[in-house]
Amino acid sequence: MSSSFLSSTTSFSIVLLYLGACHISDGAQQSTYIVHMAKSQMPSSFDQHSLWYESSLRSVSESAELLYTYNSAIHGFSTRLTPEEADSLMTHPGVISVLPEKRYELDTTRTPHFLGLDVHNAGLFPETTGASSDIVVGVFDSGVWPESKSFADEGYGPIPPTWKGGCDTGTNFTASLCNRKLVGARFFARGYEEINGPVDESIESRSPRDDTGHGTHTSSTAAGSVVEGASLLGFANGTARGVASWARVAIYKVCWRYGGCLSSDILAGMDKAIEDNVNVMSISISEIAVDYYGDIMAIGAFAAMERGIFVSCSAGNRGPSSYSVRNVAPWITTVGAGTIDRDFPALVILGNGQNYTGASLFKGDALPPKLLSFVYAGNASNNDTGNLCYPETLIPEKVKGKIVMCEDGGNSRVHKGEVVKAAGGLGMILPNTADDGEELQAVAYLLPAATVGQKAGDVIRNYVLADPNPTARIVIQGTVVNVQPSPVLAAFSSRGPNPVTPNILKPDLIAPGVNILAGWTGVASPTGLDSDTRRVEFNILSGTSLSCPHVSGLAALLKSVHPQWSPAAIRSALMTTAYKSYKDGKQIIDIATVTPSTPLGHGAGHVSPTTATNPGLIYDLTAVDYLDFLCAMDYTASDIEIVSRRNYTCDPSKTYSVADLNYPSFAVYVDVAGEYKYTRTVTSVGGAGTYSVKVTSETRAVKILVEPAVLNFKEVNEKKSYAVTFTVDLSKPSGSNSFGSIEWSDGKHVVSSPVAVSWNY
Repeated sequence: MSSSFLSSTTSFSIVLLYLGACHISDGAQQSTYIVHMAKSQMPSSFDQHSLWYESSLRSVSESAELLYTYNSAIHGFSTRLTPEEADSLMTHPGVISVLPEKRYELDTTRTPHFLGLDVHNAGLFPETTGASSDIVVGVFDSGVWPESKSFADEGYGPIPPTWKGGCDTGTNFTASLCNRKLVGARFFARGYEEINGPVDESIESRSPRDDTGHGTHTSSTAAGSVVEGASLLGFANGTARGVASWARVAIYKVCWRYGGCLSSDILAGMDKAIEDNVNVMSISISEIAVDYYGDIMAIGAFAAMERGIFVSCSAGNRGPSSYSVRNVAPWITTVGAGTIDRDFPALVILGNGQNYTGASLFKGDALPPKLLSFVYAGNASNNDTGNLCYPETLIPEKVKGKIVMCEDGGNSRVHKGEVVKAAGGLGMILPNTADDGEELQAVAYLLPAATVGQKAGDVIRNYVLADPNPTARIVIQGTVVNVQPSPVLAAFSSRGPNPVTPNILKPDLIAPGVNILAGWTGVASPTGLDSDTRRVEFNILSGTSLSCPHVSGLAALLKSVHPQWSPAAIRSALMTTAYKSYKDGKQIIDIATVTPSTPLGHGAGHVSPTTATNPGLIYDLTAVDYLDFLCAMDYTASDIEIVSRRNYTCDPSKTYSVADLNYPSFAVYVDVAGEYKYTRTVTSVGGAGTYSVKVTSETRAVKILVEPAVLNFKEVNEKKSYAVTFTVDLSKPSGSNSFGSIEWSDGKHVVSSPVAVSWNY
């Protein structure tokens, strides 16, 4: 989701920032720090690591206490210290890093069918009696509404014996609320409470219970049970089901309504999930990309990867800006967002006879079947920001009984509608900004209203400002399916190049993330506004927060079919079988510009689960491969230990190259003309076969040579290596990008890797 519990266009955003809040102790300013300890350096005088941690802490502070002790995601603890105490602790034996706390942000009835996961392909994946019911998807979010039908356990067998987790008790939550579907529910509040004080239990549950809806939505998207007759206010009516509908769900509440998601709590949740033995981590949380040794998500995900846990994370909602992608560590699968083939159209009819289609989820009394007076908000206000429809900025005498055109920005879209309604307006038209382009996110407005694309908005604005007597009408048209083209890349979906490692393409792929229906909390309205008294069982949201759990669910399905596959193998299967074009051969559209999308936006393409089960070849990776990658990044031994919790010495006689990481995509960062060499190794999972390569490049400035051009496999799990030489000239200006692909095929499988070349000099 867009940095919020709803989408970027709806409500109560949690702002991403370094923590400015602090406690005052004895006149000294304190902040929370996460302390990484070198486990192997514990003195023999201690028989428990926690005692060593406490002793180390006492060496710099008599009053500081351990917030969390971490055992699996990292070796270390979190605590409150002054900056001076933190600096002093950093010099203590066995301490390898002291990282300041960061605040992270939280970034269906149709999508299973859209993804091909309907009855026609049911045989591809196991069901209740198969391996899929033993897979546990751990969701890191704002909690869960356990009473949701999406977590009903009818038809489920016993909880898998491999599951080691449990259910925490707390406000409005008992262990009995877990069942054979919802097998785990935990909450982590110590980091939050050190910054914000005790959780106010009158407005938010100090327990795994979800009071905002976001966590219920993401977890039911990934693995919700089958629910017939699901809809939001009658929109998107049908049978809801999660992507891996028979997998089990475990919830890790690490995000709080009024305090965001703090790194100490997130790390504690990841630490516990590893111990609980989840199979998939679904994390729709992000922060600005930083070096991996300073990224708690990357550090925790490395430990999970080593345990065979697939980690899926949202790419962020800062698109369409370049270098905006987040969660970019190569051992994380980074997911952008696309649309599905379902819309919620609302027709805008102008007095000049022109019609424009927007989107709306308004449910209520329709406007009169006639044209109404139409006014621009900026002309109905004495406030400089009146066009944005902030509270109490509209003049009721100029708005009453009319349709109002507001501009996007500042407050949420649904809040703007509330402002118009409070001033006596009967309807609202809201155009997209340039960043949103022609993307139409549907909103459950409180009055008849329509969101329209930027182009339509420009025309409508010109009309309402120029016509001496403008009129308009809004007609809500319900739900429409089989909309084409679909998918399109969402405008909000964050883009590459990768800001940390430009030679690793991110995001990895895209999945459905626009106007997604899934489960909702019973205590919050669909808009999140306190004045909205509506309560719903399902809600429709947009954001990479929703595309991430789609891939988490797909990973659970693939793991049930191929339990021996590593996280890298699962990601490879999803990436190399993803599609980049429609059935007519035209490339997927980027809705921000209404031009063909590129790998910097869609990565390898849009997921295609039915082909991912049998990819032919996979690009596999081990923990050692990633360690060598860190050596290629020129990380110090201390940096590597922070990421991996181990001593690993880079071989001074070996030449390490980021280009040699066995990734299923290719990114070339050009600073000088010449040759750029990459190596890859593929493993046959489709048995014997002869694969030939096909290379495409959209510019003569890049020549691609693959050697050998044919790979002959005689048996399953056989490995073959190949080299790629990119010969690049400087005929493109700095800042340019060019794209292509490398495809291997044996006549039955097509194993495709995107190529992105970026000039920077």
